[in-house]
Amino acid sequence: MTNYRIGVIGLGQRIAHVLAAMQEVGWALDVTGYVDPAPVGAPILAAAGIGAGRAFADPAALLADGPYDLLMLGAPNHLHLQHLLLALESGIPTFAEKPIVRTEAETEALAGRLAERGAPPLYIGLVMRSLPIVRDTIARLKSGELGELVSIDATEHLPPEHGGYLARNWRRRREWGGSYLLDKVVHDFDIFGVLAGARAARVASFGGRRIFTPDRTDPPRTYEDGSVAYDLRDAGWSGAADAFASDMDVTDHQVAMVEYANQVRLSFHANSHTALTERRWYVAGTEGTLIADLARNKLMVRKALFRGKPERIDYGGVTADAHNGADQEMAKDLLAALEGGAAFPVTPYESMEAGLTVMAIDQAMDQRQVVECGPMWARYDTARSGAEQGVG
Repeated sequence: MTNYRIGVIGLGQRIAHVLAAMQEVGWALDVTGYVDPAPVGAPILAAAGIGAGRAFADPAALLADGPYDLLMLGAPNHLHLQHLLLALESGIPTFAEKPIVRTEAETEALAGRLAERGAPPLYIGLVMRSLPIVRDTIARLKSGELGELVSIDATEHLPPEHGGYLARNWRRRREWGGSYLLDKVVHDFDIFGVLAGARAARVASFGGRRIFTPDRTDPPRTYEDGSVAYDLRDAGWSGAADAFASDMDVTDHQVAMVEYANQVRLSFHANSHTALTERRWYVAGTEGTLIADLARNKLMVRKALFRGKPERIDYGGVTADAHNGADQEMAKDLLAALEGGAAFPVTPYESMEAGLTVMAIDQAMDQRQVVECGPMWARYDTARSGAEQGVG
C-alpha cells in the first residue's frame, strides 16, 4: 500500500477526526506538516497516535516542502476559497471539509477555476454520502421502488451540548462560517437534491436566535444529576466562553420550504437545543414511503398498497458523535478514489449546488420573502461553463 505523504492547512478538530478515521481503516499515512497558528486538532491526532509533522508559517511554505500525495484543508469556512485556489494551483489532489465555500461569489469564483484545464482531483467531506443508510436510501428511490418522489419532510434536532458548542465555536459568526444551515446541514441538502433529481426552484425560510441569547434570565447550567451542561469540548479557534452570552449572529433554529424544478416539495426543520434528538428524512413517493432515521441508523420502508409490516433495517454502529461510522466509510471512499478503484461519492459541483441551495434559503429568511432561484443558477452555470476537466 502507498504511504501517503499528507500536508494539512488548518489542523482543526474536524480534519483531525478525519485523519484518525483514515488511519483506523488502514491508510498508511505520514502527516508531514501543517499550517495553523492554533492547531486545536493536534491533541486528537496525538490520541490516535498520529504525528502532526512540522509546523509551517503559511501555506506557501508548506507547499514548497512538497511534493504531497494529498492536501487536506480544514480551516474555518471563510478561508476555504483562498486555500482551495492555492491547492488547485499546486496540482495536488485535495480533500476539503464542507461547506466547500461560504458565499455565492466564492462559489462562482471556484466554479470558474474548476472549469479550467488542469484542475487536480478535489474531494469534499460531505461525509453522509458515504453512509450505507444514505446510499441505500438513494438507491431505493432511484430504482423506482417508491414510484415518483412527491415530497420530503426532514429534521435535524441537536442535543443541548451540540447546540451549545456551535454557539461558542467560530461557526457562531456568519463572517467565519456562513450560516447555521450552511455549516451544519449542507450534508442534508446535498442528499435532498440527489433524491429530488432537480435543482431548487423556489425557497422560503423562517428562523432566528431564541435559545442561546443573552437576555435569557439565568438559563439552567446543569443536568438533573448536577453535572455541568454546555461544556462538551473545547470551543476551538476564536471560541467564546459562554454559549448564551457570545457574539453569535447565526440562527439556533430554522425552518425551510423548497420547491424543486420538477415539483418535488421539501419541508425542513432544524433546532440546536432539543431533548429528543432527531435527524430524519420522511420520503414519500407515489408507490411507497421510506423513513431514514439517521440518528438511530435505521431504515423503514413500505409500499403504499401493502398492509403488512414495513421492512425495517437496523444498520447498527451508532456512535456518540452521531456520524455512525461515516468518517471511516468516507476514509475508505477517499482511498479508493486516490487509488483509482472507484469515483468519490460526491463531486465539487454537487457540493457547490447544495451550498447554493442553502444560501438561497438563508436569503429568503433574511429578506422575508420567497426567493426564485433561477437567476442564481444562471450565474453559477455561466461561471462553470468551461470544459469540466480534471475534477475528482
